[in-house]
Amino acid sequence: MSDDTLLEFPCDFPVKIMGKTQDGFAEAMVAIVVKHAPDFDAATVEMRASKGGNYLSLTCTVRATSKSQLDALYREITGHPMVSMAL
Repeated sequence: MSDDTLLEFPCDFPVKIMGKTQDGFAEAMVAIVVKHAPDFDAATVEMRASKGGNYLSLTCTVRATSKSQLDALYREITGHPMVSMAL
């Protein structure tokens, strides 16, 4: 295994993104995901609102091709002002 990862590429990799519920959040996150994983299908996004409805979590399962691709994706997502946390 190379690149200090236990993942074998390509693989399906779920990215969970959490942020405050606000207009444009899901669209902005999907745009970032598609930029890093052009074959991502936005119709597959799983959305869950928090109990109080203040937060929204998105799960985007991407076809990851490398650790550097995932690193770049996480860097851009976690740097976005609408994002509270990404797993």
